[in-house]
Amino acid sequence: MSYKPFLILPFLFLASYADAQKNIYHKGWVDFNKNGKMDVFEDASMSVDRRVKDLLGQMNLEEKTCQTATLYGYGRVLKDEMPTPEWKTKIWKDGIANIDEELNSLPYNKKAVTRYSFPFSKHANAINTVQKWFVEETRLGIPVDFSNEGIHGLCHDRATPFPAPVNIGCTWNKNLVYRAGSVVGREAKALGYTNVYAPILDIARDQRWGRVVECYAEDPYLIAELGKQMTLGIQDQGTAATLKHYAVYSVPKGGRDGQARTDPHVAPRELHEMFLYPFRRVIQEAKPMGIMSSYNDWNGEPITGSYYFLTELLRRQYGFDGYVVSDSEAVEFLSGKHHVAENYKQAVKQTIEAGLNVRTHFTKPEDFILPLRELVKEGAVSMKILDERVSDVLRVKFRLGLFDDPYVKDPAAADKKVHTKADEELAVQLNRESMVLLKNDKSLLPLELNQYKNILVTGPLATEVNYTTSRYGPSNNPIISILEGIKAYAGNKAKINYSKGCEVIDSRWPESEIIPTALTAEEQTQIDQAIAAAKSSDVIIAVVGETDDQVGESKSRTSLNLPGRQLMLLQALQATGKPVVMVMVNGRPLTINWENRYLPAILQAGFPGPSAGKVVAETLFGENNPGGKLTMTYPKSVGQIELNFPFKPGSQAGQGKNDDPNGNGKTRVLGALYPFGYGLSYTTFEFSNLNLSKQEIQSQASVQINVDVKNTGSRKGDEVVQLYLKDMVSSVTTYESVLRGFERVSLAPGETKTVKFTLQPDDLAILDKNMNWTVEPGKFRVMIGNSSEDIKLKKEFTVK
Repeated sequence: MSYKPFLILPFLFLASYADAQKNIYHKGWVDFNKNGKMDVFEDASMSVDRRVKDLLGQMNLEEKTCQTATLYGYGRVLKDEMPTPEWKTKIWKDGIANIDEELNSLPYNKKAVTRYSFPFSKHANAINTVQKWFVEETRLGIPVDFSNEGIHGLCHDRATPFPAPVNIGCTWNKNLVYRAGSVVGREAKALGYTNVYAPILDIARDQRWGRVVECYAEDPYLIAELGKQMTLGIQDQGTAATLKHYAVYSVPKGGRDGQARTDPHVAPRELHEMFLYPFRRVIQEAKPMGIMSSYNDWNGEPITGSYYFLTELLRRQYGFDGYVVSDSEAVEFLSGKHHVAENYKQAVKQTIEAGLNVRTHFTKPEDFILPLRELVKEGAVSMKILDERVSDVLRVKFRLGLFDDPYVKDPAAADKKVHTKADEELAVQLNRESMVLLKNDKSLLPLELNQYKNILVTGPLATEVNYTTSRYGPSNNPIISILEGIKAYAGNKAKINYSKGCEVIDSRWPESEIIPTALTAEEQTQIDQAIAAAKSSDVIIAVVGETDDQVGESKSRTSLNLPGRQLMLLQALQATGKPVVMVMVNGRPLTINWENRYLPAILQAGFPGPSAGKVVAETLFGENNPGGKLTMTYPKSVGQIELNFPFKPGSQAGQGKNDDPNGNGKTRVLGALYPFGYGLSYTTFEFSNLNLSKQEIQSQASVQINVDVKNTGSRKGDEVVQLYLKDMVSSVTTYESVLRGFERVSLAPGETKTVKFTLQPDDLAILDKNMNWTVEPGKFRVMIGNSSEDIKLKKEFTVK
């Protein structure tokens, strides 16, 4: 869908602009410091390092410190939509590092709704106007880096909306994720944003955690591969990508969120092999320009005040050469929560010396800038340290081309570059490929419209749509509910009835999860109405799960059952004897044990984007054959947590005599409800001809692996070929197996394709006893399957 502008906003020139300032633009260069000559930093033929050094040498303390803070955009901290004469009295009269979410019209903040967000060309012109103020009205004219969120589409009014990251992960489609990143990067650049806060590389190991919905997976390799593609896609469009949340953010003690977000119980080896692995790989292989430092601690050391994390690891070991922004109150927490600094001023000192470049928070930038100036004047923070931090920020601005052309070149083109028809088709395809079929007894799905003439759609998520958008994604796009999608798909071929059945939660939830309460008269009536409608229906589609009110930031849970009365509704529906298809809208794994045992078909829709209804209907009726795979283990009970892939030998074992000489196996529930990598299809696949290029290799050699996959069914479908690796004997305990390759392939009935993988030395490496990455000699087992538990083929090779 391409939007047409109703107004092209001309550049707004403030009355205070002098003629001399208007004449700073020359052919091939801009006289940013307005001295009438081309300085080294203004010369595009010079190296970035020379330009940074030259500009830094011209900056005073006020200008340097202004490059260490974020100014949150209109409706957050900035009160004016456009520059005003009063800006000359504000702290940003000496410049600013970046402006975040400027004029993007988030519906979650009424104060931020602006006339400049749409049409897209109007926004591009508005950003140019704000940028012109900084170029023309500040002494050195240092351009602003305009940042914005973008974890499932750019966080902007009517930008292209993608499904939640947990759905993006379920596609297991690297090419599709790269294309999604390219859309985000292109739209950002067209609208005037130069830096996108994406992707999230957090490893979601605790299913109770609220932000599971924002993560790709529980597995570091899968996250690294998809995160790399998203980063490359964004940055190949000339926009910076800022990875988050660095580091060990996603496992607060007990999965607690809100004001907790602290005390991750992660061992040093696990820190590097699991939680830092995606950051290391994406930094080294995709060269992101930004990192967001998290506000949690690790081993008693707050990340944002840690020289080890922000300098030793990030820059010296991983080679990161961009700039680090803090997440929300990360600086404030050093004194206010972690209590490792006596006061806020000392927290500022710790963070700047640790390696933080830019403090980002929803308060005035001077809150950080002024104490930093005092610290430098007092000699408590050296000018050398400040210069290093500012240099990193300037380096990114030079790499982004802001000192060569600080403006959106063709604002009018934004209307043709943002949320195009092709972009919308890509978003719908992402939604399609994220659908995961969890159960399908007797091939109940796909439903045939000529067989089921009376269809009941029920459940509290049938008409709910708030899960299709979030605080960190696009907004104000048309949304299709699942009920609407089913009605549109069926047309006049079947009668679609609707009865809500129950609310998402009951009035006593979440306390009702531990102290059950009787149904109210209203709740009983709702269920009775759904049952009455079910008795006259041929099939029931029950849409249940969570909404944006139960999962997301600061929304961790203590139970993972369907909330409220939803299980009661399903049990009553099942008792009618009519076939029940459960569609689950969920932002995290849920403990759907009864549902899995007694309902014949379950489709995980996750948190799809605004095309939710269209895609779910296509999948239920067979136009879309689900090929998504789970990226997180489904536990049977929260009492099993932690329960994840990968895992150490014996850590998730049983209790019986076969696996424990002292065991009798009758005290706990065992095994996963659904394992990592699991997902069914409407067709069947067969694996064969597993071949390894070598049986023996040297430690720094690679191994080529080929395997054939065939569609043995009657429908076209997608299979995700998964390669797992097991280190048979090692000097330290390693994981039972690790994911080291995957490929999503689409096959027509009877078609065979050869899938090729290459194992590199890094894929074989472990942290040895001295915490050095090492490829140890010995046997390795290659395993090919379509989930972490369903292994079809195995072969071994030896490292000499």
